[in-house]
Amino acid sequence: MKENLKFEINYIAYKSSDELPENYKLLVDAAKKATNDSYAPYSNFNVGAALFLNDGQIILGSNQENASYPIGFCAERTALSAAASIASHTKIKAIAITAKSLKNPVLTPAAPCGICRQTIFEAECKHHQNIEIILTGESGAVYIFKSIKDLLPLHFDADFL
Repeated sequence: MKENLKFEINYIAYKSSDELPENYKLLVDAAKKATNDSYAPYSNFNVGAALFLNDGQIILGSNQENASYPIGFCAERTALSAAASIASHTKIKAIAITAKSLKNPVLTPAAPCGICRQTIFEAECKHHQNIEIILTGESGAVYIFKSIKDLLPLHFDADFL
């Protein structure tokens, strides 16, 4: 029997980062600062990520491209790897992701790629805690998702991993 199904994605939208709670405003600012450490000579698309750990630490990451595409590193995975190295037992409350481009302004929220979505999902599974995902561009709207599961709807059950 054929059945029509659909996904529903829930998120909170703010018109700008000025409307965010103070701790998330600081996290978005940290992610924007991280874009300055990006190495993106091929795409000219600088991505920054900032993790907010449960103990209050903020860990940054930026994308790092390589001429031998696709062996570069995304900002999200750079930040998650740093957190795993220096604070492996500390849970992650939220991640802010942003981007800027040298070619055209990024006016819509930048979303993580599939590899990063899976990596964030596994971080949620590891710590048995949802990680809020905060997405923004250089300016404009900010989207907040309660879990990466909203951006990775066909995920495995956490007990599977």
